[in-house]
Formats: sequence, structure tokens, C-alpha cells
Amino acid sequence: MDPALNGLHIAILVTDGFEQAELTQPKDALEGEGAITKIISDKRGMVQGMNHDQPADQFPVDLTFDEAYSQDFDAVLLPGGEVNSARIRDIEPAQKIVKGITAQGKPIAVICHGAWLLASAGLVQGKTMTSHQDLEQDLKKAGVNWVDQEVVVDGNWVSSRKPEDIPAFNARMVEVFGQRMRDRVAGTPDEGAVGIASS
Repeated sequence: MDPALNGLHIAILVTDGFEQAELTQPKDALEGEGAITKIISDKRGMVQGMNHDQPADQFPVDLTFDEAYSQDFDAVLLPGGEVNSARIRDIEPAQKIVKGITAQGKPIAVICHGAWLLASAGLVQGKTMTSHQDLEQDLKKAGVNWVDQEVVVDGNWVSSRKPEDIPAFNARMVEVFGQRMRDRVAGTPDEGAVGIASS
């Protein structure tokens, strides 16, 4: 049986200060199902992960936000980490990517503080989501139906609260991204644009 996400292109958007487990564990889950992931950041070189408030490992950046185009990807993963999320929310090219992904009807998986970017991009109104509890009031003010659950699926968005939720988050993310795979195989309006990624 083919992996559920075989050949799907996933953009992982981070800056320095992301919560490492929220990148590495979902990334491994996606790649284990055949997805192709790219780490996209605000600068070339390496990007710094964190274990809570302690520096962890560095990871090579595949593309900068300026070099990445939403039509080249099938879905987006947004890890959290307060430092990363506070920084990325104000970066216009990062906002442009998630706006494009949303406009093209493609899925987004977001955990912890990562939802700040979606709020800053004006995409969350009317959504049912969860997040780190620090974001509860911000998201409610932005029009979110905020709930305290380990994982929430609203349409093709998947959200979770914290690293402890990652197993449930990964399972639902693979399900939702797998539906993207099935839609792509069936033929969708943006099929031609998605094909750019593999050309």
C-alpha cells in the first residue's frame, strides 16, 4: 500500500526560536507517510530550535519566505514556540504564503503559539481552533471559537495546544493532509499550480 501522503509537498514555516518537538515530530510523521517537507524561514543558513526556553538544535533552511510560493506546496505546517511565533506573525512574506494556501483551499496544521501568524494574516475569523492558552484571548478577539482540546479539526485546518498533544495532532494532520492527496489525485481547480512543485 502506498504511503498516505506520497509526494505531497509540505511547507514548514519557522524563524529562530521555534519549539523543536513541534517541528521534528510532525515532520517525521509527514515524511514517514511519503510527504516531502521544506523548512522555510526568514533567512538562509540554519534556523534555531528550542526546548521550551533552552536552545536546542539548528536545522538547515531550504527556502526563504521570499523564495517560497504557496502554489508550489500542498499544505502548511506551523510549529509554535513563543519566540518564533511572535516574530513570524509580523513577517509579510510569511503571511502571504498562508494567505495563498488558504485561498487555494489547501490544509494548514498549527500547534501551540503558531496560530498568531494566521491571526495576523486575517484568516481565523469564524474558525473553531485550539492553541496554547496564552493565545486564547487574542484568538477570541480575532473571531475564533476557541476550545481547550488536544486537537481540533475545522474543515482542512488542524490545531493543537502543546507538545504533549503531538501524537493526536500528528494523527489528525496525516488524515487531513491525506484528504488533500485524494483531492489532488481526483483533480482539483489548482491541480496545474500544484504540479509546479514537481516540475
